[in-house]
Amino acid sequence: MQKQLEGKDHTMNCVHAKTVYTGNSVVEDAYVLFDGQNIADVSKGKGGTLLGEFEVLTPAFIDPHSHIGMTRAGEPNEESESNDKLDTIFALPDALDSVQMDDKTFQEAVEMGVLYSCVVPGSGNIIGGLSAVIRNYARNSTEALIARAGVKAAFGHNPMSTQGWRGTRPSTRMGAIALLRKRLDEVYQKMQKYSKTRGKKKEDITFSAEETVLRDVLTGKTRLRAHAHKIDDIAVLLRVVDDFKIKVSVEHAMDVHQPEIFRELKKRNIPVIYGPLDAFAYKVELKHENWQNIRHLLDSRVEYGLMTDHPVTPARQLFLQTRWFTRAGLSRQQAIEIVSRKNADILGLSKLLGTLEKGKWASFTCWSGDPFDLTSYPVAVYGEGKLLYSEA
Repeated sequence: MQKQLEGKDHTMNCVHAKTVYTGNSVVEDAYVLFDGQNIADVSKGKGGTLLGEFEVLTPAFIDPHSHIGMTRAGEPNEESESNDKLDTIFALPDALDSVQMDDKTFQEAVEMGVLYSCVVPGSGNIIGGLSAVIRNYARNSTEALIARAGVKAAFGHNPMSTQGWRGTRPSTRMGAIALLRKRLDEVYQKMQKYSKTRGKKKEDITFSAEETVLRDVLTGKTRLRAHAHKIDDIAVLLRVVDDFKIKVSVEHAMDVHQPEIFRELKKRNIPVIYGPLDAFAYKVELKHENWQNIRHLLDSRVEYGLMTDHPVTPARQLFLQTRWFTRAGLSRQQAIEIVSRKNADILGLSKLLGTLEKGKWASFTCWSGDPFDLTSYPVAVYGEGKLLYSEA
């Protein structure tokens, strides 16, 4: 993980709120104390300099699947950098290298409390490249990087819809999966050969940079982040998991309208990064998309988070999507957990973010009122102890 931002003071400060959502619980009439970048305590007692009094505090929101900064507001679609069209299995592209921090949607996200995003390549390629978890408030992309969270892959219609791009392109789902299996098997066979070789002869077996990425997938060091909307596309993914014993997450799952597949994912401890909700069902893969499918997700008790897939749904609307989960029966605290603690857990960020606890980053949003009230809005936003936005 990357170092914290430099140049912040280490004076004890605090903010007070009538209601504090910690990401684990709800605390009434409490202070959040922070010393520089980190939270010192959440308590009933004031400590240090009081910076403000607010109605509600929530943890920083985290978008676990986004193309923010790659597909940029105010730029024509042909300038989007979400997908590279050079090859269909392309493990080396780094999403961070296409992020431009002057995209105005970063500021819009910050103003709505969405302070962190996991930026991933698009789904036009069978394997699209490396993810990057970033600060939405950083000055440049190097400063933005916090962590890595897997390699992007795509199942279903998307890879077969790009036949006009360069490289070997499939025209069917079976063709796409055949290409994926072939490449994974090539690296697997090389790994087997390497493990059986003794002494200096090992030096004769080298792995290219791309093979090293795929080797990390095959050994479980790196998660394969698999775009899949439909039930049978997830079933195909599970067959690949069975064959290669890889660690995966299911990204989207918006067409899943029956409970069984979520139960199977729960059984296998495979998380789902769900969404985006509130987006138009613009392709056949989404013909069963409906907010009521959330009930299958919740009933299965599978581990899950919630994405925007920005720009499919704007990053600033991440929290707005939680209203469907409260309609499906979750409490307000549970809804806030989805876009804070749960998303942090899935991305492997739980030591830094997700909850307001001692030692974690002082990244939180101060609201004018109940955030579930349509008339409420953020009046102050802090990232790692620094005031990023103020309504005043």
